[in-house]
Amino acid sequence: LCELVASVREPDPVWHDRAWERLDSLTKPPRSLGRLEELAARVASAQGTDRPRSDPSAIVLFAGDHGVVDEGVSAWPSAVTQQMMANFATGGAAINQLAGQSNSRLVLVDVGVDGDTSTLPGVLQQKVRRGTRNLAKEPAMTREEAAEAFMVGARLGRHLTFDDVRVIGIGEMGIGNSTVASALVAAYTNVPTNRVVGRGTGIDDAAFSRKMAVVNRALALHKPDRTDPLGTLAALGGLELAAMAGTLVGGASAGACVVTDGFISSAAALAAAMLCPACMPFVFGSHRSMEPGHQVSLVALGLEPYLELEMCLGEGTGAALGIGIISAACAVMNGMATFAEAGVSAKESTH
Repeated sequence: LCELVASVREPDPVWHDRAWERLDSLTKPPRSLGRLEELAARVASAQGTDRPRSDPSAIVLFAGDHGVVDEGVSAWPSAVTQQMMANFATGGAAINQLAGQSNSRLVLVDVGVDGDTSTLPGVLQQKVRRGTRNLAKEPAMTREEAAEAFMVGARLGRHLTFDDVRVIGIGEMGIGNSTVASALVAAYTNVPTNRVVGRGTGIDDAAFSRKMAVVNRALALHKPDRTDPLGTLAALGGLELAAMAGTLVGGASAGACVVTDGFISSAAALAAAMLCPACMPFVFGSHRSMEPGHQVSLVALGLEPYLELEMCLGEGTGAALGIGIISAACAVMNGMATFAEAGVSAKESTH
């Protein structure tokens, strides 16, 4: 893991300048496509070219269970994680439809489901352990388990990039993981828990009170040290969150753009950013979730999402839509003619 982190290099700034030179030469008033141009320039810079591309793209969905569900913090039982993996595998979930719409390959990975998914078609078996321990009572993972899950994601991110995938979206499935994400975001940002704990999958008032108490108890128990991001990830995190963090760093190490989804993936992005700040130029936000902690993590990451659709499903659904926006940005930059190519008079400079 340390070797991987050390291998990540920030993009050469020359490509950012070249991207804007091309964008400003296209047949439109300068900067008239607003943030779409900003997005195109960021993608071009990350890819080291003035002709960026979003195709092929992939969305990696990691699944894992959480011992903290025993505390009554979720409206759904842990068995739903495995059941939803079956739904993903047979094409019946929201992410299947949105991945298809964005022309993205969907990669399903069992990194920690508390059940057997080996008979499900297309599910990669990368299980580190069958779910995490209860973070309200003990560390969720050992440091070695957290690092192993991280490297599952990192190897997959690098493999996809070496297979010519240029844009990778990350998603997750894991009942109870909004509690885990809340604890991680509070630990990494030092923001009060009442600003990061939300309703998740629609819990009632009693469950919400339990969830808030559990997060506070976990933070008091583990006393996370912000200078030890891996230790914090191990104590409070989830196997699928660690794997998503690994994909961000692994993808960045190979020059891929990686698109986050909602609150859960942003907590993973915070872990990645704390472990490897150099990965952040390769990380792109997609949408702003309804979960309160998502805005906190977006600010901490310095990401401004491109969509606000009141979504809070997870699964990588927002990342799929974000990939669509990136595709549009790349199409503009690659397909438009310059003023010179089109024989159109450029705007005259005024003195």
